[in-house]
Amino acid sequence: MELFLQILLIVSSVLLIIAVLLHRGRGGGLSSLFGGGMQSSLSGSSVAEKNLDRITLGLGAVWVIAIVGLGLLVKL
Repeated sequence: MELFLQILLIVSSVLLIIAVLLHRGRGGGLSSLFGGGMQSSLSGSSVAEKNLDRITLGLGAVWVIAIVGLGLLVKL
């Protein structure tokens, strides 16, 4: 079980990093520092962005569950 959670943690960590890097910058942060500016439209998000948000939240939940599960196993 511990090996499964470790593998799940590694895979979800890598996928979470990729998902976060795929998000479009909103301006005012580090993305605007390097010339990102306010190029995004102020109207609602596209379907692809909403799906990416859902995927990122799901991966974050899996990551947290793996961390808690490993913490409980190590505590025993």
